[in-house]
Amino acid sequence: MKRILIHSLIFSPDGVSTAYLYNDIALRLQKEGHEVVVLTTTPHFNIIEEQLEKQPMCWKIWGLCKESNYHGIKVLHVPQKKFKSTLLRLIGFVYWHIVSFFIGLSIRHVDLILSPSPPLTIGFLNLGLAKLKGCKVVYNVQEIYPDILKMRGGLPLRFLKWMERKVYNGSDAVTTIDQVFYDTIVDRFHDKDKLHIIPNFVDTDLYRPLEWKGILDEHSFPDDEKIRVLYAGNIGFAQDWLPLLELAQKTQDIPIEYIVIGEGVKKPYLEDEKQKRGLKNMRILPYQPRNLMPYILSYSDLNFIFMSPQMEGDGFPSKVYTIMACERPLLVISGKHTPIVNFLQDKGCAKLVTEKDENRKVEEMVSWLHSIDKKMLKEMGWCGAACIQQNYTKDIVTGMYANLVNQLTEDKS
Repeated sequence: MKRILIHSLIFSPDGVSTAYLYNDIALRLQKEGHEVVVLTTTPHFNIIEEQLEKQPMCWKIWGLCKESNYHGIKVLHVPQKKFKSTLLRLIGFVYWHIVSFFIGLSIRHVDLILSPSPPLTIGFLNLGLAKLKGCKVVYNVQEIYPDILKMRGGLPLRFLKWMERKVYNGSDAVTTIDQVFYDTIVDRFHDKDKLHIIPNFVDTDLYRPLEWKGILDEHSFPDDEKIRVLYAGNIGFAQDWLPLLELAQKTQDIPIEYIVIGEGVKKPYLEDEKQKRGLKNMRILPYQPRNLMPYILSYSDLNFIFMSPQMEGDGFPSKVYTIMACERPLLVISGKHTPIVNFLQDKGCAKLVTEKDENRKVEEMVSWLHSIDKKMLKEMGWCGAACIQQNYTKDIVTGMYANLVNQLTEDKS
């Protein structure tokens, strides 16, 4: 039995996609016979009371660390809050790094440390931990830093690029989620064999087509004949919201409704613009419990993801997998050769809009929406679900992580 330390900014009972991803990876490593310990924060991104009740935390070191149990896995939580103040967020971020480093040092007999980005700094921290503990380290690139920050020259950028090279070349293995990501960073490695592609995945036991009637609230999710175009997730800067507003305005003459579910810094803007433009064909709802999401996706006919031009090349929305698993097609705006377009272009389950001009991309979508019906959308959805079952289930992909961990820890012994 090997002891694996998962060192992540996010883990259960926080209710965001990275947490769910690493929850399943941890359980798979446990199933493989490893002892798994998790070092993370207290929930602060998306706090779900039901999940807190199932996984209560108690003080292990008062003021510094709480402990919980996730299906037999010890989880250590450094207190963290999602402050509105940028300065307080920065202080909390630095505090977490310092405290988690010393807590990590106190965990004995670690054979391998696994951590996801963001942040890049966690990978750098783990190099020090691994050296002091004599263990292997695996860094998982979910977003490419510092590229995603779009910084121009100067000392901060040079420092981050230096840190990135240290993390990539100092780790025993680095995984990334897509061929585009791989092609972007592979030349930053001295030993290119360290870099592996392991995609993200979806829990097909949870995310599958379900009968939503009688489950969803009839007021928020009415039963009608409209084509329901859905977005569920963070309403932030990673998405481009102007095309949605323009699209909704130009399709008020056809039976289509746009539903946006979530929270985020751009939500007030979206609500204000909806009001100003009189968009009666758009509804904006708060975050919904995770257990309802398969029903909500099943309620929809089409899901949209409009990537921000500034960030489209450096991230991949994990919701793509859950949408496909629920047999729902996608309407995507993103540039050519970006991760999401590269992934979806041959799947038959998405309308991809790669046009850069704002007016042309909206007109292309308006024309397409006038040409579709629910039968066509269902057929597209079936194509996506078949692809998920073949390549991107929880069992298949967590098995890839388990194989990598087994290989590295066997080499260590």
